[in-house]
Amino acid sequence: MNEAVSQRIKQFRSQKKMSLDELARRSGVSKGMLVEIEGCKANPSIALLCKIAAAMGVSVADVVNVASEPMVHLIDRDAIPVLWRGEKGGSAKLMAGTSGPDMLELWQWIMHPGEQFESAGHPADTCELLFVNQGTLTLTVDGRRFIIREGCSAVARTDMPHAYVNDTNEVLEFTMTVNEKSR
Repeated sequence: MNEAVSQRIKQFRSQKKMSLDELARRSGVSKGMLVEIEGCKANPSIALLCKIAAAMGVSVADVVNVASEPMVHLIDRDAIPVLWRGEKGGSAKLMAGTSGPDMLELWQWIMHPGEQFESAGHPADTCELLFVNQGTLTLTVDGRRFIIREGCSAVARTDMPHAYVNDTNEVLEFTMTVNEKSR
């Protein structure tokens, strides 16, 4: 997947007539890291992909090529990218997403006991919908903890620091949508 992501970032940067310096300035990602990503020498995290995509006015789904097309875009299970792997076997898959700066993404998360994922926050007015399929999710938003139990859901503003934590002894599985507005 690194090579495909690298090529898509180069393609979008070229289409936007954006230099590496300009992308670094807009995204807050160092020019050196961008060179490594475009050269397939670094595996960008979800956080970096979010910053890079937002700076170019596209969605993460555009960058990893699971964005929707005009009518129906079917995505085979083998084409669904895993964008996060936990230390104990957890994963986050970007199941589908829309194109462009106003984007909507569908994620499937599996977290093993003790795993967590922290985000510095998305662009202004980003909202996430979360549904816990199995286990219990501890959601922290701007330092406040919220417990979401199996079968329950939440709507969260995530344009600030937030984290997903499994601090139980059971596997956690949750489905999430991210609605990110253009700047």
